[in-house]
Amino acid sequence: MRGKAEINVAAEEKVNILLVDDQPSRLLSYDAILSVLGQNLVHAKSGTEALQRLMEADFAAILLDVNMPGMDGFETAALVHQHPRFERTPIIFVTAVHVTDLDQLKGYELGAVDYVYVPVVPEILRGKVEVLVELHRQRRELERLNSQLAKANDELARTNAALQAEKARELEALNENLAAANAELAQANRALTAEVAERIRAQEALEATDRRKDDFLAMLSHELRNPLAAIQGAIELMQLKSLDDPQLAWARDVVSRQNRHLTRLIDDLLDVSRITRGKLTLHRETVELREVASHAVETVRPLIQARRHNLTLRLSEHPLYVEGDLVRLAQVVSNLLTNAAKYTPEGGEIELEVEPSSVTGSGYPDAMIRVKDNGQGLTTDVLARLFEPSTHEERLNSGAHGGLGIGLIVVRGLVEMHGGVVEAHSEGATRGSEFRVRLPLVTPDTLTMTVTPASPQAEAGGDETAKPTLRILVVDDNEDSAASMTLLLQLHGHDVVVANSGQAALSLSGEHRPDVILLDIGMPGMNGYDVARKLRAQPAFEDTLLVAITGYGRASDVQQTQAAGFDHHMVKPIDYEKLQALLAVRLSALAAKRCAA
Repeated sequence: MRGKAEINVAAEEKVNILLVDDQPSRLLSYDAILSVLGQNLVHAKSGTEALQRLMEADFAAILLDVNMPGMDGFETAALVHQHPRFERTPIIFVTAVHVTDLDQLKGYELGAVDYVYVPVVPEILRGKVEVLVELHRQRRELERLNSQLAKANDELARTNAALQAEKARELEALNENLAAANAELAQANRALTAEVAERIRAQEALEATDRRKDDFLAMLSHELRNPLAAIQGAIELMQLKSLDDPQLAWARDVVSRQNRHLTRLIDDLLDVSRITRGKLTLHRETVELREVASHAVETVRPLIQARRHNLTLRLSEHPLYVEGDLVRLAQVVSNLLTNAAKYTPEGGEIELEVEPSSVTGSGYPDAMIRVKDNGQGLTTDVLARLFEPSTHEERLNSGAHGGLGIGLIVVRGLVEMHGGVVEAHSEGATRGSEFRVRLPLVTPDTLTMTVTPASPQAEAGGDETAKPTLRILVVDDNEDSAASMTLLLQLHGHDVVVANSGQAALSLSGEHRPDVILLDIGMPGMNGYDVARKLRAQPAFEDTLLVAITGYGRASDVQQTQAAGFDHHMVKPIDYEKLQALLAVRLSALAAKRCAA
């Protein structure tokens, strides 16, 4: 890759690509994405500098940031295409915000061939630029052929003028050569047209494959959530019962943690595309980092024990609170511990440290999470691209069980989403590695507001049977899930009726007039949407609390349940504390209604 002082216009095997952005970090990211194309990547940090670069060389394509101080992308594009030399140079606009249809039309009128949105999807950007590079090469080849054709025509004219009478056969031969050149040119054009059409078909096939993948993952997650819901219900029952045997209590807690972990893994199946597109949503709350470390260690402990490593924990004596997603932060630490365990020879030393770090400009310290090992270490060239995507060949040549994969890329993304940074350090091969994660701590004022006090229900205690209860209809074709939920609700004193099909749900609703209906969506025959619509069509159930219990958790699924008339959408295995909170609100509403009557 070359900067502005190193433009190589003489190398015939490469073409120039102009990257225009006022943010150096984006220019570096474009370099990382486009370097595999093997072309000359030229930087410009403003519209003015871009025009200067254009006067120095020809470019196959221009990647142009729309929002730049001074001369913005639209103004730069207008000046570029006003010059006859550059009026055919294709421009791809890059923007971090959604542009209106009028702005898009304006961009196309200025000569834009496409738009790319930040965060950039590397494969899409690389594919678009690669097409433009190939088109530029084809156009250059056509110009060369046209130049040859022009020279042949000049030679033909001179020959015809000088030897028109006596050189008829030679003239005929030249005409045949010209026809062959035209045929070659036509063949090249047909090949280019066919290649473009093939790329379009390939893109459409890729999009269709992505849609099928998303649908398959959604269906798979739904099928996996049903047994997990039954397991979670059984766990909740065990937690409500006292277990005298400490080993049974330990086993229950292990099953509970691993069930939550499996649930998160299912969620990760659906989050893959969101991570790559920067659309992953964090479930933010006040999180204590020692708890994060504990969850991560529990996840990785089997691997550490299997490889006979010695794990040393150094945790802060005082609580360290951050604002973030407990599961995602535990995933960051567990990924780092997993890498340390994998890339350290058996019987190695691994350290996990969680401590406050340096004081920041806000007057409060950061939190520092360190994962250190005495394993194979990292060379300088590996450190330079450690958090970037690696090729298959690079992973094979890393010598570390097939390479680091995308685990560290995910770590970096999650840390940055929490407002932190991650760094890697190593003194070289065989000398161990150290990863440092810095996270901003929650200030005392914020901590006071975000820590939730114990609920009045938890403090009150007393006889559960004396509390007001609800009439609840549980509808689920999975009998284990329905049974476990029924037992939990009955333990809280509620009057519960069970239906295992949509038709049975309609019948029992008419007989018992429940206050709350917990309704599964994916049932054979009449699904939950149909049941909800039929219930809402009856005046007797206009105010009944309808809660969707489903294995589908995409935004489109939530929209469907809302459209069908549900009040709430809960994903299996459900959070029983949230369910109890919904039921408590319903009890209060019914009590207030009775008092008013």
